[in-house]
Amino acid sequence: MNQLNEYKNMWVYIETEGGKPKSVGYELLSAARPLADRKCCELVAVVIGHQVESVAAEAVGYGADRVLLIDAPEFASYTTDAFANALVALVEKYRPETLMIGATNNGRDLAPRVAARIKTGLTADCTEIGIDEETGNMAWTRPTFGGNLMAVIMCPDHRPQMGTVRPGVFRKGAFDASRRGEIVREDFRVFPDEIRTKLIERVQEVADAVNLEEAEIIVAGGRGVGSADNFRLIHELAEVLGAKVGCSRAVVDAGWLSHIHQVGQSGKTVTPRLYVAVGISGAIQHLAGIAGAEKVLAVNKDPEAPIFSVADVGIVGDLNEVVPALITAFRKRTNPAKP
Repeated sequence: MNQLNEYKNMWVYIETEGGKPKSVGYELLSAARPLADRKCCELVAVVIGHQVESVAAEAVGYGADRVLLIDAPEFASYTTDAFANALVALVEKYRPETLMIGATNNGRDLAPRVAARIKTGLTADCTEIGIDEETGNMAWTRPTFGGNLMAVIMCPDHRPQMGTVRPGVFRKGAFDASRRGEIVREDFRVFPDEIRTKLIERVQEVADAVNLEEAEIIVAGGRGVGSADNFRLIHELAEVLGAKVGCSRAVVDAGWLSHIHQVGQSGKTVTPRLYVAVGISGAIQHLAGIAGAEKVLAVNKDPEAPIFSVADVGIVGDLNEVVPALITAFRKRTNPAKP
């Protein structure tokens, strides 16, 4: 068993791509700041990449007390070997008590490899984080049994306590330019023969254009839309509102839209200012994915649909009548000159 008292401080890994930070890292800093204060420990950001000095400085403004920075050409693009070696080296050197990583594609690849190498547990895909009052352990909350139950998981015997957290679960806090923190440059390099993969070409995926996690407004359709052709109404309403298009799992299963549009427990967790749910009944898995939305507008012909239990505004009616009326009304507000 590890000597637990040797481990201290709370770490957040700030993922970067092309020298730019992923929003989930700053979301986690905002969520971890009050937890670190409760434990009277430092909140440390870990930044690994190339030409990412500005990201390290930003991390302080978003709540970090200290930033561990590894900046070298071999970290310009994500590779499992280089990033896992670097993060493991930092963990072994500094011994953090807690390590949080965003549950992005790269984060889900990196976290289990690091956990296995340092022989600790990992709670994946968390939707809530806290501290257990009795033991002081991190309490990681994540869905189980298909999203029908929420499990609280703790790692009492090994350190660091590791968890991946879904993007969009927490809101990114306000940037405070007046905050001061220490940036520690770590001289860690990886030899070419240690990296077993090489990036040949990067193709900008359509997922970059969708980016539901950071969308301010989302218009989402469900099975009630009726058909793939009928989704033109969803796209048209989204265009008028300047919104991204989302959908429920039933729509993906039917082949009407790809998985990158899916909102819910098995899709994206989102925190828009406005979420418009059209023809979505509101299964518990879907509601879990929109719990962070500021306002929800629901359109459904079934007055008993569960979506109305979380909606700020509910419209009971045929979406083929309601949505065109909404499009006309919003278009007049955004461009009064058009009919």
